Amino acid sequence: MASASAALRKSQTAPLPPSDSLSDEDFLRIAELVGGHTGIRLPAGKRTMVEGRIRKRMRATGQSSFADYCHYVFEDGGLATEVTHMIDAVTTNKTDFFREPEHFDVLRRHIVPDCLSRSRGGKAALKVWSAAASNGAEAYTIAMVLADMASRERRFDFSILGTDISTDILAQARRAVYPADFVAPVPAEMQRRYLMHSRDPAAREVRIVPELRRHVGFMHLNLMDDSYAVDGDVDAIFLRNVLIYFDKPTQVAVVGRLLRHLRPGGYLLLGHSESMIGASLRLKQLAPSVFKLV
Repeated sequence: MASASAALRKSQTAPLPPSDSLSDEDFLRIAELVGGHTGIRLPAGKRTMVEGRIRKRMRATGQSSFADYCHYVFEDGGLATEVTHMIDAVTTNKTDFFREPEHFDVLRRHIVPDCLSRSRGGKAALKVWSAAASNGAEAYTIAMVLADMASRERRFDFSILGTDISTDILAQARRAVYPADFVAPVPAEMQRRYLMHSRDPAAREVRIVPELRRHVGFMHLNLMDDSYAVDGDVDAIFLRNVLIYFDKPTQVAVVGRLLRHLRPGGYLLLGHSESMIGASLRLKQLAPSVFKLV
């Protein structure tokens, strides 16, 4: 009896045979759907990755093959409820605390002092937007840097908005809980000030302290939308390592829309792997992948 139960459990959890794969037509349909909603290109080289991630959605919807899943989505009315899950599954969310640390040096040494020098008296209120926030590591890194400066200078307050297209990853960002190893890049002093360790040593998790979380909010946003429900007086926008997934016209369009939300003299920070795009845009390069609206 025990062996029969074990066999049943094994059959329920066993992976699908390698022979089950997306047809050319179904891969193209998924690529066009994701590209149309997000601007992200899914070339043929991403096919294995797409299959691996869609397989989880296939099981969640009770479908037994990729063909059945795609029929459910595209012909049987499943698209309305499945498109968000599909985008969550396929989009890549790679980020780290203090990733590309030179940007946070620029934030500390140049951007914040420049913004404060242009404030009109009283306590300044800086606004920073992490436009592809993923799991929140970038937004909370910015918050740590600004909180550290504010505690010493007491000349400004700050708020940070993190946005992303993935609803699943935004839920993780709001929870602000990370594996202890994941926060290794955070300087030791900042770890002591801004991280709480789990009461269960076996959990090996940390959480951002409430005092810092109060400065950070998260919102769902699709960079492909024609307009963004974001304030128009942002001091700095971080959009790093995202444009590489878009074609050139989409890159220019997205950056153009972002610039509508910067204050005069505001800053745009791109990933180090992303070259300057759109020579006609009103941007002056100040440092590698750091630009000022002029």
